[in-house]
Amino acid sequence: MSTLAPLRLLREPSNASEGNQSNATVGASGGWCQGLDIPNELFLALGLVSLVENLLVVAAILKNRNLHSPTYYFICCLAVSDMLVSISNLAEMLFMLLLEHGVLVMRPSIVRHMDSVIDMLICSSVVSSLSFLGVIAVDRYITIFYALRYHSIMTLQRAVVTMASVWLASTVSSTVLITYFRSNTILLCLIGFFLFMLVLMLVLYIHMFALARHHLHSISSQQKPPTAHRGGSLKGAVTLTILLGVFFICWGPFFFHLILIVTCPTNPFCTCFFSYFSLFLILIICNSVIDPLIYAFRSQELRRTLREVVTCSC
Repeated sequence: MSTLAPLRLLREPSNASEGNQSNATVGASGGWCQGLDIPNELFLALGLVSLVENLLVVAAILKNRNLHSPTYYFICCLAVSDMLVSISNLAEMLFMLLLEHGVLVMRPSIVRHMDSVIDMLICSSVVSSLSFLGVIAVDRYITIFYALRYHSIMTLQRAVVTMASVWLASTVSSTVLITYFRSNTILLCLIGFFLFMLVLMLVLYIHMFALARHHLHSISSQQKPPTAHRGGSLKGAVTLTILLGVFFICWGPFFFHLILIVTCPTNPFCTCFFSYFSLFLILIICNSVIDPLIYAFRSQELRRTLREVVTCSC
């Protein structure tokens, strides 16, 4: 797959010369360092599927007034972030295909500008996806531990301010990243943000499950049936944990790739890992494909509304 300017440098670190790269690759063990040749059609297909799925999620949340709550607004924003991944992928592929086949003729300066715009979309989706997963985790934490005060804590006004702040921060940070993409400091900031959000969500989920387990033991000892609220809270915690696991599996290799760029750009084993960059991009797109399936499977209300949207019922 052809990648655009900053992403191409992420594939091959700028602080490693071509000679070091090739020697490292040859010196590493055999053919598994050659990477994978992933067809462009697969990128296009996954991008289209993700775009359609996330559009349905957004449409369902907007359609059903029962889903007009801060939690589902945050989920809607996460779906928009996933759509950014799909749109940027589709735009990149179509842009490259048109240029390669001579259908689109543009000056180099305009091509570089288009590169930057598409890469900004990709970087913005990375930061916003991480941020909204963290926001959703905090929202669920408040729901469980401060249930009686939830509506006074997470008001619609605060939710709107939170969403606007995340989108603004994502836009600014993506602009800085594209401008200074050659700097290891920028990569370290991005890696640090990923690790911070991952640790935050892990701590929140562990605390939520600890509380859920404590209540289940209390209910069992008193021989009382579980309440709907606690059952729903546990189900919500499980859903968010699945989302976190999927996100870590899909995005983890990419961020590990960034860590290796900073720490060992010329090491033979690191070089072999770099050769699988296209696979890491496929995993990122798969994350935006899987997320809507998790929403539809875990939320009965959203699943029902999605069915209505698909069948065009009123």
